Amino acid sequence: MENLKELIKKVCNREVISYLIFGVLTTLVNIIISYILKAFLHIEENIASTIGIIASILFAYFTNRKWVFKSYANTAKEKWIEFGKFILGRSFTMVVEIVGVFLLVDVIHSFYGMFSDNIAFLINKCIITVIVIILNFFISKFFAFKDLSKKETK
Repeated sequence: MENLKELIKKVCNREVISYLIFGVLTTLVNIIISYILKAFLHIEENIASTIGIIASILFAYFTNRKWVFKSYANTAKEKWIEFGKFILGRSFTMVVEIVGVFLLVDVIHSFYGMFSDNIAFLINKCIITVIVIILNFFISKFFAFKDLSKKETK
């Protein structure tokens, strides 16, 4: 029981809670933009999804940098390196999301036969987004927004 309490304490910290809040907002940006493009502007699913991902990546960078991981990058060089790492990590998860949506839309689509194409797309988008959120947390925490104040001095 003590181990469970310790685990909950470790997991429910300011950083994780902030990440979840901004993750939900980032996810909403992604899903809403993707859905509007697909349902109302009749843009093909994979293109709509890609545009939604790009918009959410930019939103996530600024919110994660300032409010979640409280970046310690001070110089222009540090900020560009941090942004590059963030974009590299998000590019990886963007590929994961694009491939995931493709697989769910094109390969598993028949499973959702009882739903309209738009609802099936929305369900697929939500499933893949959960996986991407988890990957993005670890990439951001351990790769993009490393605490520069703890750098080893040589």
